[in-house]
Amino acid sequence: MTRVRRGYIARRRRRKIRLFASSFRGAHSRLTRTATQQKIRALVSSHRGRGRQKRDFRRLWITRINAVTRENGVPYSRLIHDLRKKQLLLNRKILAQIAISNRNCLYMISNDIIK
Repeated sequence: MTRVRRGYIARRRRRKIRLFASSFRGAHSRLTRTATQQKIRALVSSHRGRGRQKRDFRRLWITRINAVTRENGVPYSRLIHDLRKKQLLLNRKILAQIAISNRNCLYMISNDIIK
């Protein structure tokens, strides 16, 4: 029986995995099985990290807004409550940017809303 030459599909798949894992250290970038496992782990970690990043940034924005509004005597929760009541659509990211760049503007917003 003659030897059958395999196609290029498996080689292409392995090359793609090696290309992904090329920056990994040691056997994780050289051996196909471990590279495959590390690729799966890396993708899981990056997926988890994207969710974590959203939480972390939201916490940071809330902290920044709270720090600036408390100087004015208004706690964060009351500011957000009054924003909702007046139906002003300013999200926390924008409020945090205003708090950093222009505190007086945030003071004016909070004073106008609370009255």
